[in-house]
Amino acid sequence: MIDFLIIGQGLAGSLLAWELIQRGCKIIIIDNGLENASQIAAGLINPITGMRFVKSSDVDTLLPVAKQCYSNLADFFQQSFYIEKPMLRIFDSTNDLKIATKRFNNPDYLAYLNTLQTQQNTIENLAVPFGFLEQKQTGYLLTRHLLSNLKAFFIEKNSYRQTAFDFQDLQLEPSLSWQDIHPKQIIFCEGYQATQNPWFSWLPFQPVKGEILTLQHLTKLPDKILNYGNWLIPLDEQHIRIGATFDRENLNTEITEHGKQSLLSKLKQLSTGLNQVNLLSQQANIRPCTLDKQPFIGRHPQYPQLAIFNGFGAKGSLQIPGYSQQFADTILNNIPLPSSCNTQRYHETHFSA
Repeated sequence: MIDFLIIGQGLAGSLLAWELIQRGCKIIIIDNGLENASQIAAGLINPITGMRFVKSSDVDTLLPVAKQCYSNLADFFQQSFYIEKPMLRIFDSTNDLKIATKRFNNPDYLAYLNTLQTQQNTIENLAVPFGFLEQKQTGYLLTRHLLSNLKAFFIEKNSYRQTAFDFQDLQLEPSLSWQDIHPKQIIFCEGYQATQNPWFSWLPFQPVKGEILTLQHLTKLPDKILNYGNWLIPLDEQHIRIGATFDRENLNTEITEHGKQSLLSKLKQLSTGLNQVNLLSQQANIRPCTLDKQPFIGRHPQYPQLAIFNGFGAKGSLQIPGYSQQFADTILNNIPLPSSCNTQRYHETHFSA
């Protein structure tokens, strides 16, 4: 008997499946084998975000869980997946410096902030006219590498099928089934494609297309993640990834000249030394963002044997391990989900039976 049928082998589906397997559950993952947003994503973990430099929701609890999860996976697979690296938040204005100073003097932010530098400080080869803030407990997940290892693990356990999930094959009565599989519950982890899911399309997703570039360069840069409106990850001394564009209108996975040029233009403002770069790759995909910036987790209001685990947007690497634990507690032990992520918050306003 299969306990859970999980639809989608992105980061959400993979880490939820991993968590459930650790708890002794029998699962099968259905995945179409196509490139998903998780494989392209930068995998950034950044506890302090946004124009106002605020802590991510529940970061004090989610970050330790994420680090422990990636450490456990590293031990299991005997290879590293999470690269911890400081981040330099480069200010755009004196107002940025003012806000950052306020955060720097707030004890609640001590665990995540290292040093604050004013306009007098410089960084070799970088334009930092308004100063910068060095953040700690930041880093990035090697998502493609991790998902590849997890896929091999699921295949070895006979817990993976590469095929398209056809909604027409799903039977709710007299018992739940999909093709020849009879699970106790189906959990949809489809990313932005949940907007086409007949049971969960009522949820207010706000998908966002993003493009990312991988570049070769010859400029000496600090071995730190840079946040300058866009982000830059140093892969090694000569290779960087930069991103990401933000497009709500053109929801497709096509790369564009406009996306490339906007990223390169911002990069040149950061460093004149990066005027000459060699483009190695350009990628695009769609992040499953949500109306209130909180995940969509929970059972269907009419068919509780159907559930969703989705909507992590750009914060999946940080949030998914912790929410996987919480959702496993819910579906196995009936421990209530936090209201902030529970899909029940939209039942009255968005769901009509």
